[in-house]
Amino acid sequence: GLDLPGEHDSYDFGSGAGFYVDATAEPWSTNYHMYSYVTKELPELVRSELPVSDKQSIFGHSMGGHGALICFLKNPNMFESVSAFSPICNPIECPWGTKALGGYLGDNKDAWKAWDASELLKTYDGPKKTLLIEQGADDEFLEGKQLLPDNLLAVAKDKEYPVDYRLREGYDHSYWFISTFVEDHIHHHADALLGNQADTDDAKADK
Repeated sequence: GLDLPGEHDSYDFGSGAGFYVDATAEPWSTNYHMYSYVTKELPELVRSELPVSDKQSIFGHSMGGHGALICFLKNPNMFESVSAFSPICNPIECPWGTKALGGYLGDNKDAWKAWDASELLKTYDGPKKTLLIEQGADDEFLEGKQLLPDNLLAVAKDKEYPVDYRLREGYDHSYWFISTFVEDHIHHHADALLGNQADTDDAKADK
């Protein structure tokens, strides 16, 4: 952390939650550029240090799920696939989101829409690659109106955009939830990144 005033005061802002935006409000605008880190700096670093292809996919959980969705929707040709566990789907309408976006971007709520998956989907005109979203039915933050997947699903229905939304009974917001179903997401991304090669590798592994 940078030890900015209030940076470490709460789990849902500052050092605990960069919210995958490029901040424009002071004092955050100098260093809080998590969106640019994920979409530019990190991929460039990985490619410079490792023998990887240009293909990439993106995945996240909770705030990270929000980050995965907005990075995908803001860059239609950057990612082969996207998935999320328990994502914050409409942050301009939930307490977590209004706190973070107001703090990082200022009071202009129209500017917040550029960092909201539900709003971005309204104007998205790129390839219609399926959004895979996993959500626990017993998630306290779903019940607390922090995640708002129904808002995203409503936009997707209106836009005829494919969403594979899986509501899992008996699961909450925890990492147990992720560990139970993450293999499905790995296959989702492998299929997009490797195509038939992923199926061939799976068949060999089963023998």
